Amino acid sequence: MKNITKKWITTVLIASTLLVSGSCENNFNEINTDPSIVTVPDPKFLFTYSLNNLQSNGTEWIWENLEQLLRFSQHLTTDPYELSTNINSRYGTFYNSVLPNLVEIRRQIDLKTDKDKYRNMRAATYIAGVYYGLRVTDMNGSIPYTQAVLGRNEGEFKPEYDTQQKLYDTWLTELNGAITDLSAESTGQTSYGNADIYYHSDWVKWVKLANSMKLRIAVRYEGQDKTKTQQIFKEVMQNSIGAIVADADQFAYIDPNNDPIGGDVDYRSARFATKSIITFLKSSKDPRLQMYFSPNDLSASNLDSVKKYGVTIPSFINQADPQIRFQGGPADWTTDPETAKYYKNTLAVGSAKLVVMSTINKAFFAPRRNGATGTFYDYLVTSAETCFYIAEMIEKGYGAGLSIGTSADWYNKGVASSLRTMNAIAVAAQAATGFNQSTIEDQISTYLAQASVKLDGTNNLERIYIQQYLNFMRLPTEAFTFIRRTGYPKNNSTYYARDKFNEPVPRRYWLDEPPLGTNNENWLKAQQEQGFTPGDRSVQILSTQRLWFDKNNPVLGEGK
Repeated sequence: MKNITKKWITTVLIASTLLVSGSCENNFNEINTDPSIVTVPDPKFLFTYSLNNLQSNGTEWIWENLEQLLRFSQHLTTDPYELSTNINSRYGTFYNSVLPNLVEIRRQIDLKTDKDKYRNMRAATYIAGVYYGLRVTDMNGSIPYTQAVLGRNEGEFKPEYDTQQKLYDTWLTELNGAITDLSAESTGQTSYGNADIYYHSDWVKWVKLANSMKLRIAVRYEGQDKTKTQQIFKEVMQNSIGAIVADADQFAYIDPNNDPIGGDVDYRSARFATKSIITFLKSSKDPRLQMYFSPNDLSASNLDSVKKYGVTIPSFINQADPQIRFQGGPADWTTDPETAKYYKNTLAVGSAKLVVMSTINKAFFAPRRNGATGTFYDYLVTSAETCFYIAEMIEKGYGAGLSIGTSADWYNKGVASSLRTMNAIAVAAQAATGFNQSTIEDQISTYLAQASVKLDGTNNLERIYIQQYLNFMRLPTEAFTFIRRTGYPKNNSTYYARDKFNEPVPRRYWLDEPPLGTNNENWLKAQQEQGFTPGDRSVQILSTQRLWFDKNNPVLGEGK
């Protein structure tokens, strides 16, 4: 797949002139006489190139996901480094490698005399664009979209920045149009074939993805307009095809040669388990414990050595714990320095130096590090995510009047799917799975039947939220959006308590000013309209000046 995209990278030379900043205008006269330059690229390869860039790249995984977002969400903890200028690579990826090619596909199709045969190919470009555009606005707020990448063909080099609300409404319109087109009779329709590296032009699956994207927008809308949230939810649930609610329909990037993290999994600092997530996974006998985290050195034989040498085990470790090999510590190291010191200090036992803290399962995140031969499965939209949204919406009353089952039905379906999907990631990565593979479905049923897991009618919403949260371990942007919109995990919860965290958490990224003389006025206008201090990168400002979807959401840890 990657050989194909590299071979056809020349087909996306248009990207340099479609940049949102519009900093220059090139003369294209010479391309009419140079046969080495592709002037009419094949839409199939443009689509492959855009799809290939939808997954998080190595820069995003290292500088954002592992170092910042998953730390802020308390899925893991690591050294609290600054918000580097290496963050927000998604913004450039969107305008350089995703959106220009999708827009060009539409333009080429619209020029064809038999363009009706390409209706489905055109429709799918909107769904891919919305998927990535939502990830960009999740961290940046207002961005150019409706006027973006129009430089080459329409001479628009100073696009306006669309507000987040306008983006949501625009994308809902585009998704609805794509759903209508892709749901129609497909006889005679041209397809991308295997150039569609996700769904291989299975248009029903693209419809399901579009509906799941509508649910992502619906839950983001809730803080501003609950009526809109309910409207979107009902549209999805009443659609004849529906959303992604089966494992086989998940939006998955699977390339045997891909590993965006690799040997950089510990770049600048190792990543450790937090007390909150370890405590819950252990108490609920969750199979994802072994998938997400690695055991420490407190094996039975090493514990015998501890006893032999009269070494005192750190007080935060319960020696009678049958899962003693999994230990987490404070998410904010300053809140409990006595425990936090064991992140980097070992326990001396004779000549041995034992690691007592659990790190993330490196094979699960980076299956090709240091010569390993695992495969990196990247599920960008999971059936579990969709099922949890449906359970959440029903529990909140948004499903009134619909015959769609109970919140428990969808919750159980979501948990089961999450366990199977994480297991599939672990198996492909050649990492610990936490399952006996021959009895996985029985083990899932046992897990769901536990009093600490099943919906018991007292804190149903919190239980749905926590399973959503656990499922986002490999989707850091969704994890970070989840904690912002819900305020969960909650402080002092008796079910799943958030770790104390004194450090201010930035609730958005900054957007740098474009080069002088390009699109400065529109950039400044957008920053001021959102109530942002233009150009201010300080964490204090980023933690208090929120995006539109986030303005009415709870303080972290104070979910309702």
